[in-house]
Parts: sequence; structure tokens; C-alpha cells
Amino acid sequence: MDSAATPPLHDARADGVLTLTLNRPERKNSLSEEMMAALQTALDAAREDRDIRVIVLKSTGNVFCAGHDLKEMTAARAHDDRGRAYYTQVMDACAHLMQTIVTHPKPVIAEVDGMATAAGLQLVASCDLAIASDEARFCTPGVNIGLFCSTPMVALSRNVSRKQAMEMLLTGEVIDAGTAREFGLVNRVVPRAYLAQVTAKYAETIASKSPLTLKTGKEAFYRQVEMPLADAYRHCAQVMVDNMLARDAEEGIGAFLEKRAPEWTGE
Repeated sequence: MDSAATPPLHDARADGVLTLTLNRPERKNSLSEEMMAALQTALDAAREDRDIRVIVLKSTGNVFCAGHDLKEMTAARAHDDRGRAYYTQVMDACAHLMQTIVTHPKPVIAEVDGMATAAGLQLVASCDLAIASDEARFCTPGVNIGLFCSTPMVALSRNVSRKQAMEMLLTGEVIDAGTAREFGLVNRVVPRAYLAQVTAKYAETIASKSPLTLKTGKEAFYRQVEMPLADAYRHCAQVMVDNMLARDAEEGIGAFLEKRAPEWTGE
């Protein structure tokens, strides 16, 4: 198949869920310039789309994502600056993409089957939730080729303990899905045959909530987690006050007391 004629990303939507599928299995779904640009464009478009409440990231083939495209990275060494400007551009684009996921108003779920390595693991760790098949594998192998996984480390170290993060980063060894769950890198591990079904159930459950409440809660979570305890309580107390004054909170509480289903407006 001619990869030039194949869109790097396939998107589909149903019932408030946008599914973005990395669609370059012949290149191990690597985060090439084209792939990152496609993901960035899709995520940016979804930000203001009121019909989208949850985003799922998945892939085709037996590799979820192999990280940066090393062929592209190697080709840049032929530049006069040995690739410095190109590497800076690529790393900046990747950092922006990962931060877009974290700061996105819609919850993002990674559906992981196969191997997720280096920046591919970073992609999983940047998502709000991750559901993995029992065939999924994870690693930060940069140390094996003389390139420490420094940017994947940012997302990894915000998901697992320091000792576990350093174990992965220093050894470059592959961990299985069960170990990834023990480490806290993924939420659930399920048989491959049920992966899509379980992910869809999570997405459906979350999509049924108030979009304003999801946006409010996700933003508050990532802000408070980096704050000292007193500052976190101060910030979240104000978030609660503002949330209580929202129309959706009024509707949700009223529906609960009246024993009926709420009707969300996103306000």
C-alpha cells in the first residue's frame, strides 16, 4: 500500500465519541511530522465541537505507536546544522501535541493494543485514561540506542512512581500490560477480543455526563495536582463554587432529587 495515498489518521464519530485511529501500520504508526500534524489538527478541531464529548485514540496494526520516526530524524543529520533546527521543531511539535491532550476540554482515552514505545508511550501516558489489551507492551528504549527518552519521561513520571519510571528509563526493557497496570500507566487490562467493547463502554459512560462538568473537572485536576496542598484546596474550592452556580449543576442536582434523567445544556 502506498503510504503517501493513505491518510495517516482515520476519524469516526458516534454518540458523542470521536475515535482517532493512527493509520500507518506499515510505519508502526510512528509520530512522523505528518502524523503529529494530523493529530494536532483533529484535536484542535474537536476542542470547540459541541457534538464531541469524549475522544478515543487507537491504532491499526500490531504496534500502537513506535514513537518518533527515526528515518525522518536520521535524514535531518544531512543538514548543515546536523539537524538541530529540525530536531527542535519536531520536539516542540510533540510537546505541544502532548500538552494539547492534557489541556483538552474533552476527556481522551487511549485504546492500546500492541507495542507503545518511547513517544508512543508518551502518547498513552498523556491521555486521561488508558485501556490496554493483554497483548499490549510498553517501553522507553531510547537508552538502548544512545538517546535517553527525556520527553517521554515527562508524561511517564506523572503517571508512575519515580522508582518505576527510572526503572523503565534506565533499562529500556519492555513491560507487559499487567505490569503497566501495576505501575499505574494504564487503567484496565482486558483480553484483546474485548478491548474495543470495554473502551466503548468507558467512552459511552463518560459521554453521558455534562460536558461542562467534564471540562471543569479535567482542567481542575491537572492544575491542582501540581500545586501545594493548601493552594490546591483553595483553587478547587473556588472551582466548586463556580461549578455549583452552573446551569448543568442546577439541572443535575434537580434531576437527582426528582429521580429523573438530567438534560445537559453544557452551561
